[in-house]
Amino acid sequence: MNTKILIADDDATTRMLLRTTLEKLGYQVEIACDGDQAWSALQAPEAANLAILDWLMPGVTGPDICRKLRGRKNGPYVYVILLTAMDKLNDLVQGIEAGADDYIAKPFNSQELSARLRAGRRILDLQHELLAVQTELEIRATHDGLTGHWNHAAIIERLANELDRAGREKTPVGVILFDLDHFKQVNDTCGHSVGDQVLRESAHRIKAVLRPYDLVGRYGGEEFLVVAPRCDLPSAAVVAERVRKAVCATPIVTPAGRLLITLSAGVSGATVENMREASVLIDDADRALYRAKELGRNRVECDGKITSLTTARGASE
Repeated sequence: MNTKILIADDDATTRMLLRTTLEKLGYQVEIACDGDQAWSALQAPEAANLAILDWLMPGVTGPDICRKLRGRKNGPYVYVILLTAMDKLNDLVQGIEAGADDYIAKPFNSQELSARLRAGRRILDLQHELLAVQTELEIRATHDGLTGHWNHAAIIERLANELDRAGREKTPVGVILFDLDHFKQVNDTCGHSVGDQVLRESAHRIKAVLRPYDLVGRYGGEEFLVVAPRCDLPSAAVVAERVRKAVCATPIVTPAGRLLITLSAGVSGATVENMREASVLIDDADRALYRAKELGRNRVECDGKITSLTTARGASE
């Protein structure tokens, strides 16, 4: 957890006393002489997540900074203690309502300040843990546990998003549906643990030869769906052929021996003139995949607009 703390006060003596006290407590101290400097410091990439702000400062006041912090949509939470000579209940309530987490009166007591900061750090630690759990839950909700790629629902959602963006930017989108050939035989003869290993390694090989911004998800079972932004149908066919070669280039080493795995692919695409829905593109790719299976497997077929992959294969070699 970040141990940096921001002190913002226009009084040099108060700043010096605070700095000395906080450095003895082990904090890395950052100084701001007014509200404008404080607000700028809190927007920096490595900003402190603890702040002691004077209530009244030139420029932006302490409560105003609290309002700005609580009003922003992004950025980590900053725990704010207002330093104030005000002791009227109404004033203190206004400070808390502005978004301050706590307050301490001037002149401050070092033991009280230390205790209030410990309370703030406990809250920040708890929030950090909650955010980590939230991130983990989001990953589990959107990713396939075996391969680490997007799961069925997530890859379809991302295809829909790419189609929306392609429609705005007037660019094509390629869709490729892959299926591992004879995968049931691997499970039946070698066991499901070996089958899982084959799926993981195949998924890794697929991802390894895609562009950084291509998207891949486990569509279901031994099927993978790839979304290739800015790829027309011939270009997507080249991508599919590159993946096909990568998967079958070398056998996969398993406890059951070295298994040579191949896959078949069906390709479809949306163009500027024909920006189809996600479900239509997947159906088109599925029909092309079915044709690849019928024609002997370990091959790439397109949705009818390209009936032969000769030119695509030539371009990829």
